Amino acid sequence: MVTIGQIGIGTWGQNHTRIFSSINNCCLKICCDKNKEMLSKIKPCYSQQIRFTRDFKEILNDKDIEGVVITTPSVFHARLAIESFSRGKHVFVEKPMALNVRDGKRMLEAAHKYKRILMVGHLLLYHSAILKLKEYIDRGELGEVYYMYSTRVNLGQVRIEENALWSLTAHDISVALFLLEDKPVEVTAKGDSYLRKGIEDIVFVTVRFKNGILVHIHASWLDPHKMRKFTVVGSKKMAVFDDMESTEKIRIYDKGFDRQKITGGYETFLTLREGDIYIPKVNMIEPLKVECQHFLDCITKNSNPLTDGKSGFEVLKVLTAAQKSLETGGKPVRIL
Repeated sequence: MVTIGQIGIGTWGQNHTRIFSSINNCCLKICCDKNKEMLSKIKPCYSQQIRFTRDFKEILNDKDIEGVVITTPSVFHARLAIESFSRGKHVFVEKPMALNVRDGKRMLEAAHKYKRILMVGHLLLYHSAILKLKEYIDRGELGEVYYMYSTRVNLGQVRIEENALWSLTAHDISVALFLLEDKPVEVTAKGDSYLRKGIEDIVFVTVRFKNGILVHIHASWLDPHKMRKFTVVGSKKMAVFDDMESTEKIRIYDKGFDRQKITGGYETFLTLREGDIYIPKVNMIEPLKVECQHFLDCITKNSNPLTDGKSGFEVLKVLTAAQKSLETGGKPVRIL
């Protein structure tokens, strides 16, 4: 049994409360939020075994608690994580792990210093369909990957503390890094704010990787459609992950261009190939449940998470460079 505490039970954090309180090998002992009304609303939904408080120090001071789940606004992530490490706690922090590279480094250093686990909540890497998509890429079924692009748009939820880049694109950046296993070297980002001055409601981000592959991301909370799509275009086949589909999450398109030799010569010409569409079976389990269980398993086995601090830091570096590009009107920025 792993005993944990949770800091932050806002809209998204309440999902973590629901999951952790339902897992057999987990004891969610204390939940903390500074919003008194939120606590009053949530408390009746759970048994008296969970204690609710407005003081996060109660979690840090509790010797029974092994892990801390941080689902607060991102601006508080670094401070809370570092304090948790110093009290001997393992940490699961929501994405993005921090809002600047300096804080991200401090979190990594603290986790190393106190020999604690740092896991970052890049949820899509625990999605069965994304794992299936990686299998197809790794087996070479799509051929050479040419490029990728994603669309993550909806009408709402409008944020007041972070722009669409930080709130939305972290999902797709983490997926691209996971699928390609290559170093991103340069990023450009353009966007604009319409609802609140200085907070971009829409962003277009293009990341170039060392191997030359381009990944383009369109993210917005000001759009008539709700879309969650990630497309991979390869030399043999193409794949589309559509998270809005209830069952058919992945489609493999046997489409593309084949090179044909001209008879009696050395030149080639392109022929269009219109093949079948294959929908692989994906055994769906709620990704958040898989992610939360993974954190508990890592504590029990003292193992490194799939989305550890280092991988979260790589996403953070891309986000930071993209923000710089955004602020300079879309100028290319090297990712260090």
